[in-house]
Amino acid sequence: MKPTRPAVLLGIAVATGALSYGGIDLWLTRGTPPGVPVLAPFVLLTLAVAALATGLALRARFKAQREHRVDAKPVDPLTAARAVVFAKASSLVAALIAGLYGGYGLYLWLHLDNEVRRTQAARCGFSVGAAVLLVLAALFLERVCRVPEDPDKPDRREGSAAR
Repeated sequence: MKPTRPAVLLGIAVATGALSYGGIDLWLTRGTPPGVPVLAPFVLLTLAVAALATGLALRARFKAQREHRVDAKPVDPLTAARAVVFAKASSLVAALIAGLYGGYGLYLWLHLDNEVRRTQAARCGFSVGAAVLLVLAALFLERVCRVPEDPDKPDRREGSAAR
């Protein structure tokens, strides 16, 4: 699996934000748009804390293994693989959510007519902030689980170019 590139996540967020902005504008011509759940930022923050805690714990265990400590508990490869999958999925979904609530919040921020829209815009802002924190925590977790390059192994690209 290739590492997640932040540029891809930014592209997903911008594209989703543009679609969200246009969708809300269209939705308002047909009726009242959906509300932003109160718990949306809290769920995203909980996932961000879980990703960060997992990353910190795995980093400490990997460091203990590299230093050949006696009390070092080995990391099961399947556990590391699951952590990477969680990190990759979290970063992609968080980028989608950041774009969704970002576009919706931008539209509401430009049309602050009443108290309900101001409240919804604030919830969108908190949700975007929590989604960004989740992306950062997921990228950290993915980086912690990256397998280091083996200095004794020749680079595959060099070997294939020589053929």
